[in-house]
Amino acid sequence: MNDTVVATHLSPETVLREMKKHGVTHVVWLPDSETNWLYLLMKAEPTLTLVAVPREGLAASIAAGLHAGGAKPLILIQNTGLMESGDSIRGWLLGLDIPVVLMVGLRGWTRHGVTTDTAAVYTERFLNAFNINYYLIESDADAPRIDVAFEEAKKTNRPVAVLVGDEYHGFVAK
Repeated sequence: MNDTVVATHLSPETVLREMKKHGVTHVVWLPDSETNWLYLLMKAEPTLTLVAVPREGLAASIAAGLHAGGAKPLILIQNTGLMESGDSIRGWLLGLDIPVVLMVGLRGWTRHGVTTDTAAVYTERFLNAFNINYYLIESDADAPRIDVAFEEAKKTNRPVAVLVGDEYHGFVAK
């Protein structure tokens, strides 16, 4: 595989590397098909504890509890679940000033043409309504935006979102 191919896709290795670089201890998430490649890596990573939730609305309260206990959680959910989590984000993450990064799958978003899927259309509006900053990533070249999100969450004691505009593309050939 050449560098050009790697740079055009978001690899799960890159995301995992960013988690480790920023000391993430727990990933609170709702499993879905788009995160399968990342799941396989996270499951094999001994420094991470995976906390699966049955509904995204529970992710904020669990992440807040983990933070209060000294852990460093990351929330990994899809945009539809983000919107379902509104009250929980308000009460737990914003109300308690929890500096957590939310990695949000941007289902329905397209950089080509007009985005018509309302899940994608309302995601940015939802984040803006909650005054939550966000950064879009689509490829490994966007990894520095993940750094920015972690640093901003730490500096502001607020949640910051990373919108994943393209699903993870398998493992990079070694």
